[in-house]
Amino acid sequence: MERVVALVALVALAVRVCGVSDVLEVPPGTLGEADLEALQRALAGGEAVELPDRLHAVLEAIVRQLQLGNGVSVVPLHAELSTFEAAEILNVSRPFLIKRIDAGDVPFHMVGTHRRLKLEDVLAYRDRLTAQADDALAAMTAEAEELGLYD
Repeated sequence: MERVVALVALVALAVRVCGVSDVLEVPPGTLGEADLEALQRALAGGEAVELPDRLHAVLEAIVRQLQLGNGVSVVPLHAELSTFEAAEILNVSRPFLIKRIDAGDVPFHMVGTHRRLKLEDVLAYRDRLTAQADDALAAMTAEAEELGLYD
């Protein structure tokens, strides 16, 4: 499949127009300096460029979300979120998140009277929750197999 800068331009336009929906991640260091410079040149001059696989996958995910009618937002990992924004990303209620914050599960700092969380801390918490859920499911499956309840 040909990967051209036209897709990048389409996504850049769509991202500017749309609101928040899902978090798509490209961790720091995933793309090399040469890849980023090639993309900058392509965006500046409109030349076609081969996209790195990781960036191509992210752009495909963005396009899929836009096709589903969802908005897309690109946010740097060091961005700070309100508890409302963090709860939306985690798909939990704000009161539940505040209980987890107060229990020390998610780092935060105060800005005046408001709690602020770093996006990278919220995503790390999400990953821990996912890993715990996966471990619990694996344990339940193993127990069911031992009892002969699972084929």
